[in-house]
Amino acid sequence: MIDFRQLPDDHPDLAYSPMLRAAVLTLQYAQDNGGIGLTQTKAFKRTFVKWAAERFDWPGMSSEELFRYSKVLNEYDFPPLQLLHFLLVELKLGRHYKSEFKLTKLGKELAQHPAQLFNLLIPFYVFDIDHSSYGRFEERPLGDWDVWLNVMNVEIDQGTTERHLYSVFYGSEAGADDIGSRELAVFASFVLKPLVWSGLIFEQAGERDGKKERHYFKTPLWRSVLELDLDEDLPPIQQH
Repeated sequence: MIDFRQLPDDHPDLAYSPMLRAAVLTLQYAQDNGGIGLTQTKAFKRTFVKWAAERFDWPGMSSEELFRYSKVLNEYDFPPLQLLHFLLVELKLGRHYKSEFKLTKLGKELAQHPAQLFNLLIPFYVFDIDHSSYGRFEERPLGDWDVWLNVMNVEIDQGTTERHLYSVFYGSEAGADDIGSRELAVFASFVLKPLVWSGLIFEQAGERDGKKERHYFKTPLWRSVLELDLDEDLPPIQQH
């Protein structure tokens, strides 16, 4: 079982989590406006989707990018919002009442306490959600979060590529140049993307031998909230 430390509400490292930021904004919007309008299919209405796209500051999904090919956005056009909507309802932070999304008593309380919200929302999102259900492929890689996070605690400490991580987890015979694009996509979607969206790691685009590759690094939030094996064996953070 992976443990998360409880941080104070004003801890600066909480700002690294896109999912937490989006959740706080959504809960506060619902509280300030008496709810969020829903379509007949129980999705957020376009007015709120536009508002969210402009304010979530989601990595890799700026409002300019989202509106590049369409003047209007539905909830399904902004996958992080669609996922967040599901999480808020599942965790009973909000509920559908007639044609609106309304906050529950718990939702109103946690809207004012981001650290408590983080410790409820993020472990549930990372560990309990089937990430293959909203990925490109309905597959999941072999392994579990205890193994993935403890190994990554060492391998990603100074930054590494997704290909290197895949080869570490699935055998040296799977050389970095021999990994299939589908296998890599499944691993990235199920393991790496949830950690990026949670704010525990971040990615940078790179290139090797003329091919694009993604590099992954821990954020300060990783070190602040996760209690993992081998923490004491890691080199100290370099101060510049």
